Amino acid sequence: MSKATRATKALADAGIAFTVQTYDYDPDADHIGLQAAAAIGEEPARVLKTLMTKVDGKPVCVIIPSDREVSMKKLAAAVGGKSAEMMKPADAERLSGFKVGGISPFGQMRRVPTVIEAEALAHDLVYVNGGQRGLQVRLKPQDVVSLFGANSAAIVA
Repeated sequence: MSKATRATKALADAGIAFTVQTYDYDPDADHIGLQAAAAIGEEPARVLKTLMTKVDGKPVCVIIPSDREVSMKKLAAAVGGKSAEMMKPADAERLSGFKVGGISPFGQMRRVPTVIEAEALAHDLVYVNGGQRGLQVRLKPQDVVSLFGANSAAIVA
């Protein structure tokens, strides 16, 4: 497995301090983020999952703890929209340039608005997908906010 991806390159180019953690990805896992947390021995609240959504038909990248679910109503409100929905997997892959299970907010093909769950900012360090199945990057959650100008909001159900 290569530890150099578009995501890790984007972080390095931005001068963000991070470490890389690999694990055995299980394609049959019911919950990919929870499987990642178990595989690296980390609490699910610190292992964040990246979801591609649409708010009023426009793409929005969402980053939430792997043991939580996004509230579409709260997400829409957080970005000033009326309705939100999950993006179809094929559309998420095409837009982000990453495969489902390896979607990272970093190094996507097209930059889209990003929202991170506010409770994630309470941790010193979090894990976020590194742009490849079985690859996580560990970094400060505030770096996610600063890199993207991400909106931090309470968006979990």
